[in-house]
Amino acid sequence: MKEHIPFLLATLMAVGTVVSGAAIAGTSGGHHAKGTIQRTGFGKTAEGTPVDLYTLTNTHGIVAKIMTYGGVVTELHVPDKDGKMTDVVDGFDNLDQYLKGDPYFGALVGRVANRVAKGKFTLDGADYVLAVNNGPNALHGGLKGFDKVVWKGQGHVGAAGPSLHLSYLSADGEEGYPGNLSVTVVYTLTDNNELKIDYTATTDKATPINLTNHSYFNLAGTGDVTNHILTLYADKYTPTDDTLIPTGEIKPVAGTPLDFTTPTAMGAHLDQLTGDPKGYDHNYVLNSGGKKLALAARVEEPTSGRVMEVYTTQPGIQFYTGNFLDGTLTGKGGTVYNIHTAFCLETQHFPDSVNHKNFPTSILKPGETYHQTTVYKFSTK
Repeated sequence: MKEHIPFLLATLMAVGTVVSGAAIAGTSGGHHAKGTIQRTGFGKTAEGTPVDLYTLTNTHGIVAKIMTYGGVVTELHVPDKDGKMTDVVDGFDNLDQYLKGDPYFGALVGRVANRVAKGKFTLDGADYVLAVNNGPNALHGGLKGFDKVVWKGQGHVGAAGPSLHLSYLSADGEEGYPGNLSVTVVYTLTDNNELKIDYTATTDKATPINLTNHSYFNLAGTGDVTNHILTLYADKYTPTDDTLIPTGEIKPVAGTPLDFTTPTAMGAHLDQLTGDPKGYDHNYVLNSGGKKLALAARVEEPTSGRVMEVYTTQPGIQFYTGNFLDGTLTGKGGTVYNIHTAFCLETQHFPDSVNHKNFPTSILKPGETYHQTTVYKFSTK
């Protein structure tokens, strides 16, 4: 019977049936599987490619919904201090709205997240030119980055909880990047109330790589996020020019409005920032150095009591306060996304690392394996 279980699971998931831990407990090496995962259709792209939506539920009732288009986290329901569940990420009710274009709500971003100066870099003596899609610079993988492709999805329930395995082959030359890059991203909703993201990639030619998830969070579920209390475990940051490209310097946050080394409201120093619109869009140099899975950030929302901790193996984290949300997008349940109604904590290598030798390298070479892990852990206070 055991050899028929994978076929049975695939059949169940194809018709959108819930697959529970109990149903496949025998597939996890004797360890009891936990939680459920369900696959349903979520529409088709303009080219006619089907898109699936996977619903992951852990034994505490936390729910994450993730679609194969862009690997987007469309919903994430977590409890407040009274046990009330609320969706704490921005997004849309249907695929069509995502296809029309959005500010990377919940998406997997690559091949290179964040910015590459003037869309150019040199690697192994060859010059590469990327699409310029953010002022004078390349941003988040290009015109059709990993956020705009359909990934191959496969659900699984194991001892840690339900997981979605997404895979994609980025061909040599795609968006100007060298090498055939084979990417796997695994989302796991653990029984410890964590959304864990494991990124793995290999290449046949040296290439820059910087993968992240671009979820927009609001731990209250509504309103602005200026009262959210943030702690960043980062004493330094990378200053930028007016196009958000790093100057190459690494400076201390002490004495600046960027200092979140102690718990501080996100809006406490907004009026001290320059730029229009005002807000945070800064890369922080994590004290952990990216050498192991370590605590990078902690956010508390005082009214709901929700707490989110971010752990990562990456050396940097981009803190962004939804500065370019301007009320023109209406999302789930008719929610209007205005400025500062969400925040992002994007774990990453530093912006434009490929052009800064003093930054941790973002180059993946043949024979090497890229592997990074980020965990968003939820609790209440």
